[in-house]
Amino acid sequence: MEQLYTKYLSATTLNHYYEGMRLVLGKLKFDLFSNNYFGNYQKIKKLKNRYAGKKCVILCNGPSLNNVDFDMLSQSNVFTIGLNKINLLFDKTQFRPNFIACVNPFVLEQNKDFFMATSIPLFLDFAAFKQCKLRVKDFNKNSQLHILHSSTLHGRFAGDISSSVCQGSTVTYVALQLAFHLGFEEVTLVGCDHSFASKGSPNKTIKLDTQDNNHFDPNYFTTKDLWQLPDLLSSEYHYQLARETYLNAGKKIYNSTEGGLLEIYERKSLKDFLTD
Repeated sequence: MEQLYTKYLSATTLNHYYEGMRLVLGKLKFDLFSNNYFGNYQKIKKLKNRYAGKKCVILCNGPSLNNVDFDMLSQSNVFTIGLNKINLLFDKTQFRPNFIACVNPFVLEQNKDFFMATSIPLFLDFAAFKQCKLRVKDFNKNSQLHILHSSTLHGRFAGDISSSVCQGSTVTYVALQLAFHLGFEEVTLVGCDHSFASKGSPNKTIKLDTQDNNHFDPNYFTTKDLWQLPDLLSSEYHYQLARETYLNAGKKIYNSTEGGLLEIYERKSLKDFLTD
């Protein structure tokens, strides 16, 4: 595993002048675009450590999510963060997550009708202004909508997300930063299969030629939808960084996914996580 991380780092050597300029210009654009930047910052800042000492379940979108006992999860009253198109689950269960996070521009655009209508608190990337056709005045009126700035730098973990987050090649990594910001002491993942039926170069934009076997719903990405192939190596590197950050803060991440290939986090059944 360590050799894989070394390979990842050596393949992502940065031009520091170029990356620095991108970082500064990107953050400046984010700060200036919304006339209520400070209001957004304050909304997110006020959530810092609000749930200190509590547990959280992050709902990833792999096929194994269909194996989760959502009645048990609902009855536990444990806090939950859903990801991306988690709303495709809503026709099958009365369960609803407490928060939802989404940062991928393709997913933002494809799921914009839900995002712009839901009352569930959202944490969306700045790209939502374009991809969801979000107007600044509507954003300013929506107390449940939080806009995230994604840093262009890799290999970072934001313990405070009020300024920026690192996407780490997966929205799950963003959710782990969100959970840390909120103060959760123990966090577990479900539906994080870390395995995809579709193969190809990492981050390559493609369309499926059949039903979606990579996610919990066969229509998650239709044959008309663009999506990006995963970068599993980058994801693993950032998952490891999240694990170390949590441990250094006296917190812990578990993996309660049924099956799957992610072995960076200690395995623990969802039932045990909820009841221990």
